[in-house]
Amino acid sequence: MEAVSRTAQWTAAARALETEREDRLFADPYARTVADQIGFDLLERYAGGGTVPFLAIRTTYLDRAIVKTVRERGIRQVVFLAAGMDTRFFRLPWPDGVTVYELDRPALLAAKADMLKDEPQPAGRTRVTVPVDLTQDWTGPLKEAGWKSDEPVLWVVEGLLFFLPEQAVRTLISTLSAHAAPGSVLLGDVISKAALGNPLARSFMKALEEDGNPWLFGTEEPEELLADCGWAVREVKQPGEDGAHFDRWPYPVPARSVPRLPRSFLFTCDVPTYEEGSAA
Repeated sequence: MEAVSRTAQWTAAARALETEREDRLFADPYARTVADQIGFDLLERYAGGGTVPFLAIRTTYLDRAIVKTVRERGIRQVVFLAAGMDTRFFRLPWPDGVTVYELDRPALLAAKADMLKDEPQPAGRTRVTVPVDLTQDWTGPLKEAGWKSDEPVLWVVEGLLFFLPEQAVRTLISTLSAHAAPGSVLLGDVISKAALGNPLARSFMKALEEDGNPWLFGTEEPEELLADCGWAVREVKQPGEDGAHFDRWPYPVPARSVPRLPRSFLFTCDVPTYEEGSAA
C-alpha cells in the first residue's frame, strides 16, 4: 500500500485497543485484522499523550452520529470518503436498504478486501467500494457505482482533511455541499492550525512527515470554513466537551476564546435551508 494508506492501520490499532477494554465505548471485532502488525507498530511510533483517547472519542462520536442520522433522517446512502480501514459497514446496526459507499485509493481497497475476504456480509445492507483519488474527479465514479445525487446522503469525512492543502479542503467540502440533496448531512473532524506547530507534538509530526504523511491543514474557525463551503453547522465539539468526552479525555478543555492552542474539532453539518442560505 501507499504510505498515505498506512495511516488507516494505526487508527484501526487504536480501535482494537479500545475494543479490548472492559469499559469499551464500542466493539470493533475486525480492528485487529485490518490493523495487522504494522498498525500497532505505527501506533507506537506515533503515540502521544492524547492519541489513543482521541481516536476512541472520534470513533464514538461518529458512530453515534451516524446511527442517529440514518435512523432519524431515513437516509439510505452513506459515503465514507477516504474510508481507510473503517469497518462500520460490518459492525454498526444499519437499517435494511442502506448502501454504504467506501471511497479510497485502489491499493488500500484491494488490501482491505483481502483482509476481510472471510468475513460474512451482513444481511439487509450493501457495501460498494469505489477506487478513486480524491484529489481528482470522484463524483463521476461514485455515480457510476450507483450513488444518486438527487437523494439525501450522509457524507463522512474522518481523518482526512488535515492531510490536504487548504484549497483541496475547501474544494472537497464545497463539492460535498454541491452534491447534497435536501436532508443530507456531513460528519467529520478537523484540527486547528496551531496543532500543526504544537511543540509537544513535534516528534509525532516529524514521524508523519518522514513516513510520507505530513499534516498540512488546520483552522481555528471550523464553523466559518464549513459555512463558507456551503454547510449549515449544527455543532462543533472539542474532545472533552459535553457530548464528546465519553469518560476518555484526560485533559482540561480550554475555551475557544483562548488563542493559539492546539485543538481537534468534531463536527455535524446539515444542508442549509433556503432561509439559512438567504441569511448568509
